[in-house]
Amino acid sequence: MLLVSNKPSNMSDIFRNILSHQEVAAIWSDVGRTSFYLEFERALALVQSDLGIVPREAADAIADFCSDVSNIDLEDLRVQTEKIGYPVLGLVKQIVHHVNAKAPGYGEWVHWGATTQDVTDTATVLQLRQTVDIITSSLDAIIIDLRNLADIHKATPMAARSNLQQAVPVTFGFKLARLLCTFQRHHERLLQLKHRLFCQAALAQALKLAAPEIAWHTERDRFAELAGFFALLTGTCAKFALDTKLLMQSEKNPISCAYVSAIATAVRQHATAICEAMVADHERSTGPWEVEWIILPEICTLTGAALKHTQELVAGLQVHPEAMMKNLNITKGGIVAEAVMMGLAPQIGRQVAHDVVYELCRQSAEKNDERVMSGGLSVEQLEQLCDPKNYLGLSVEMVERVLSYE
Repeated sequence: MLLVSNKPSNMSDIFRNILSHQEVAAIWSDVGRTSFYLEFERALALVQSDLGIVPREAADAIADFCSDVSNIDLEDLRVQTEKIGYPVLGLVKQIVHHVNAKAPGYGEWVHWGATTQDVTDTATVLQLRQTVDIITSSLDAIIIDLRNLADIHKATPMAARSNLQQAVPVTFGFKLARLLCTFQRHHERLLQLKHRLFCQAALAQALKLAAPEIAWHTERDRFAELAGFFALLTGTCAKFALDTKLLMQSEKNPISCAYVSAIATAVRQHATAICEAMVADHERSTGPWEVEWIILPEICTLTGAALKHTQELVAGLQVHPEAMMKNLNITKGGIVAEAVMMGLAPQIGRQVAHDVVYELCRQSAEKNDERVMSGGLSVEQLEQLCDPKNYLGLSVEMVERVLSYE
């Protein structure tokens, strides 16, 4: 009876491995969503049987049918959904029909005491749980790889950038450790968010969900919080992609970086739409709820894709310390002019030292200025001050501090 593929109908075959995530997409496909509807109906019947509400024989017959999504005619479900506006009623009709055909009367116990939104919201939470599991796995892998790279390159000097221009030296490990810290904060946010999101009063124990304090049919803040989190997470991925693209050698093709940036932009727009769905009237809304049906599948698959690309970028990062050192030496010591200024300051005053060094840098003079030479510093001292490796600030110490956090 299964007439519809496991692929989202609006996803291009050409771009689906670039702008989507196949495992996440399967969760939000017609087959995936319908499977979760059936999981709800199956658990409902069995739990109600345990409570003496539904006859055991009826519950077993319902559970048996709902155990296999291929029992559902998805083409008929599409037709019924277009007539009714919601897929749940069409699904329930099919379950009732087929269960009654095998055991007359048993099908009448299907969906006992439940509502369309009970099924839809619970299925959505189950879909999000599986999605978040995949996101968490990717996030964990990124964190592990960043920790390793930051440790290896904690003392590898490179030029920082300010307004896209070379700034005082840092280490490549410092750059990675900042990114690592951000992803670690996202990990903490996700743990906190899971506790609030994966709760559902109906069948909580059977479906391995926590019970919420109260019914939340038109309180959609949990979904909005997740969407906002996805916007933050993919924004960090896009920042890393942008930095990577700007640091790559010209002959390299930074196309995956461009994909991450584009995906993150779309996720931020989708997060706004999910926030719009929060404005729901009274106890059952007259429309905003349906925004989630459009946006949640897309924001989840896009976020999965961004994490997949980012994970591959981090894992495949090729670091060339010699190229970084070459860049540091381009200015012939100018990049550490601040170090020279601070070295001269105790002898000739900070402001005088600033003006002298600034003027020398502006002129790019190759000859020594007598005010520098008379400042009390030897040539050897000046050479030490002009070596970028000797002016890394607390880069190494900060990296070690980040790596000490578990």
